[in-house]
Amino acid sequence: MNEIFLMKLGEVVLKGANKRQFENKLRQNVRRRMKPFGNFDVYIMQSTVYVEPEDEEADVEGAWEACRSIFGVVSLCRCRPCEKNLDAIYNAVEAYLGEDLDCARSFKVESKRSDKQFPLTSIAISQEIGGRLAEAHPDCLVDVHHPEYTVYVEIRDLAAYVHGPAEPGAGGLPTGVGGRAMCLLSGGIDSPVAAYMMAKRGMEIESIHFFSYPYTSQLAKDKVLELARLVTRYSGRMTVNVVGFTEIQEAIRDNCPEEFFTLIMRRFMMEIAQRIAKQDGCGALITGENLGQVASQTMEAMTVTGAVVDIPVFMPLVGMDKEEIVTIARRIGTLETSILPYEDCCTVFTPKHPKTKPTLGQVLHAESRLDRESLIARALENVEKITVRYQDEPGL
Repeated sequence: MNEIFLMKLGEVVLKGANKRQFENKLRQNVRRRMKPFGNFDVYIMQSTVYVEPEDEEADVEGAWEACRSIFGVVSLCRCRPCEKNLDAIYNAVEAYLGEDLDCARSFKVESKRSDKQFPLTSIAISQEIGGRLAEAHPDCLVDVHHPEYTVYVEIRDLAAYVHGPAEPGAGGLPTGVGGRAMCLLSGGIDSPVAAYMMAKRGMEIESIHFFSYPYTSQLAKDKVLELARLVTRYSGRMTVNVVGFTEIQEAIRDNCPEEFFTLIMRRFMMEIAQRIAKQDGCGALITGENLGQVASQTMEAMTVTGAVVDIPVFMPLVGMDKEEIVTIARRIGTLETSILPYEDCCTVFTPKHPKTKPTLGQVLHAESRLDRESLIARALENVEKITVRYQDEPGL
């Protein structure tokens, strides 16, 4: 029988009456992620997702890599199914895991019997299979307490399955069960991590990027699209809304006090993001803000920038230190792209002495010379919507 994947559900199993809804969304997500790699049968039984190639043309290695980054899965393994009898189980272990046992100094067998009609208990299965393996591999000692290698046998409804140690899954909740949100995506380290973290909580992610040509270059835009592509390894395909921001930034520079430049700019970003979010069915905004990291991220400053929107603003990084954020960025593969030295619009017209404890009244007065509605309307006229997928060619 062909090799298949077993993907164990995480906190989905705790969802009670809503469990079926979460399982259905996870199955849909897995099926969609398998499509580029050929024909796979995907089904869920006993809190486990089964991913089974349907023909020899299926790209098993590519599918396996994709499965490792699907949210909603706590662990996964590649395994060999076989008939539910001891001879078939032993032969499957020898054929599938024999080389691993030859390389190990010690081993044990762990068995789980979900099918209670199978005549042997889990302990009896482990003893029987372990005894046969000990005879076949005399240089690999039995060690039930601290083995170098563990053989797993699972007796399930449809078949028996043998495999080695499982790998950690992506965790979290299936993408889409938490609604849809718009992430303000810059070219820095923080915002891609924020998008990843909210996708891990089941949110479908759309993003928005503010592009200030000629102050920011095409390379800066390409960098952001590449960051979005890297995030889609976990979140699935994503739409990036690219908004021309030059006119707004120049208007702020020409008409507003310098100490309020960044605050007013961010208020425009939030309002534009909210309008596009509502048009596209997003119920919240996501930002990479981190309390106290820069002048515009004090409590007072975030209160002023958040006052311009009326939908929730999620800040998953708000209480983290920079090293924690960098560690996640490195793990999910966005760090190297984020630190490329291409400018973004947040660094354009940066004030020398930004206001760190503004009041809403001060900011409203500072931006009173701007025709906010006209500036926002013109920015929304030429929004470029770009769909990115992880399978796309790298943009840099």
